[in-house]
Amino acid sequence: MPRPRPRPRPRCRPGPGLPLRPRRPGTRRCDRGQVALEYIGFIPILLFVALCAIQLGWVAYVHEQADTAARTAARAEARERGTGAAAGAAAVRSGLAPRVDVAGDGDAVTATVTITIKSLVPGLSLDPARATAVMPDDDPEVGP
Repeated sequence: MPRPRPRPRPRCRPGPGLPLRPRRPGTRRCDRGQVALEYIGFIPILLFVALCAIQLGWVAYVHEQADTAARTAARAEARERGTGAAAGAAAVRSGLAPRVDVAGDGDAVTATVTITIKSLVPGLSLDPARATAVMPDDDPEVGP
């Protein structure tokens, strides 16, 4: 008895100007463009991960700037009274707008810098970067 002839499967229609290609074994029929659809669905996730990575770098940068400003403000205030806040503000990038608070209590000078961190990721709220530095008071007018 002869084997029954299998029914022909419908072929995917090629785009204009594209020849019909024979189906490779192990592939599904009519799956043209499936990778493009999966890629389009994955792009928002990929962009979100990239934004989070950039945000993490920005947070680290702002914290380093706050630390630099606090050390500079404390050092300048320890050498000469009244110069710490301006020196701390000048030590960071101008677009960051730091708030510099300097206090002296006899033997030491304490500088605290606060910088607001701007968010790149929508819906993410971040605490401001705060840094504190303490330097011994070197002002010769104060004396021991």
